[in-house]
Amino acid sequence: MWLLTVPPLLPLLLLCSGLAGQTLFQSPEEGWQLYTSAQAPDGKCICTAVIPAQSACSRDGRSRELRQLMEKVQNVSQSMEVLELRTYRDLQYVRSMETLMRSLDARLRAADGSLSAKSFQELKDRMSELLPLSSVLEQYKADTQTIVRLREEVRNLSGSLAAIQEEMGAYGYEDLQQRVMALEARLHACAQKLGCGKLTGVSNPITIRAMGSRFGSWMTDTMAPSADSRVWYMDGYYKGRRVLEFRTLGDFIKGQNFIQHLLPQPWAGTGHVVYNGSLFYNKYQSNVVVKYHFRSRSVLVQRSLPGAGYNNTFPYSWGGFSDMDFMVDESGLWAVYTTNQNAGNIVVSRLDPHTLEVVRSWDTGYPKRSAGEAFMICGVLYVTNSHLAGAKVYFAYFTNTSSYEYTDVPFHNQYSHISMLDYNPRERALYTWNNGHQVLYNVTLFHVISTAGDP
Repeated sequence: MWLLTVPPLLPLLLLCSGLAGQTLFQSPEEGWQLYTSAQAPDGKCICTAVIPAQSACSRDGRSRELRQLMEKVQNVSQSMEVLELRTYRDLQYVRSMETLMRSLDARLRAADGSLSAKSFQELKDRMSELLPLSSVLEQYKADTQTIVRLREEVRNLSGSLAAIQEEMGAYGYEDLQQRVMALEARLHACAQKLGCGKLTGVSNPITIRAMGSRFGSWMTDTMAPSADSRVWYMDGYYKGRRVLEFRTLGDFIKGQNFIQHLLPQPWAGTGHVVYNGSLFYNKYQSNVVVKYHFRSRSVLVQRSLPGAGYNNTFPYSWGGFSDMDFMVDESGLWAVYTTNQNAGNIVVSRLDPHTLEVVRSWDTGYPKRSAGEAFMICGVLYVTNSHLAGAKVYFAYFTNTSSYEYTDVPFHNQYSHISMLDYNPRERALYTWNNGHQVLYNVTLFHVISTAGDP
């Protein structure tokens, strides 16, 4: 049995050299994250994450070494430019002194041991002009040693660059692009094979955009193919009906290329989710779940959640009509809410996405009004203890065993007021609306992988 920690895949906004893919996301604090994957001959999945705090191009060890060598080459080039200027200047000075030295030598030979006072003074004055020559010659000597040292360094650099080129292969840009894209596709498939894991870490926030009011929600379709990177945006927490659909994440960041959907019934809260082409949301002033299909621009089905509180009866700690929160994870569609029968404790219900009927429910025992926000990963409900600064992932409920545990996973609330928090299993990332900022978090899941022969 192998114990393996694998960070999630996040959507690609930009990759060094303009490469495209679906596995990276830029973070001002954390930098780029580059993942590699492979499959052993026996079919076992091997994943590797390389995460130093540099650019994506420097994530690979050899690429980082190549960058350092190129910096050395630049430094050597600058040093040689300085040497060239200095030696040229000194050479001109030596040449100008050469005529003076020949003249002095001729006069000394002609004097034949006797000099008048006037001639002696003239020679003395001329000799004083030669005094700087000694320092120039000393500089020449030092420069000669520097040139020898630089020549040796250039020889070493050439050898190192040749070794790296041999190891990495002499690939052109197009070849490298295809290799990177193929590698990312293999990684995505590899991560999918890993299946589910336990949450062990949440990264620092990655701010995507600052847009809208203090409360709202934004999301991508958890069931869409990787080529579909549409983003949906819903500003406000009650009575809203306008949904903006952006063509890509890049368009969302720029605020361009979007269409508008006008819902037939207003929403309540911010716990909406887009799943397989439809929006699931809580109808305002009711416990009704609405399934709105974007392509047909129509409501496919709506159904009441039996006994579910609404209209700020059992919201999260921040209020905002957040009584009902819809989520999607690796196993399907969920509703998180509470009822009077459950004494205000969080209820987790698995929903049939076609009929919206409750398949099964769990009483977690955690008071919903004490929860900041919550999200589902691999059938586990994770709850934060606050929507304000200083929050952490404090509680986990496991639906497969109907058990819970208290956790202590740090959660950096950068803008001090989270009103939406949702997990996207396709990208293995947390989407949040934080005080008017649309923010992503990277998550780290702990996997236990059974190998052949394990019990």
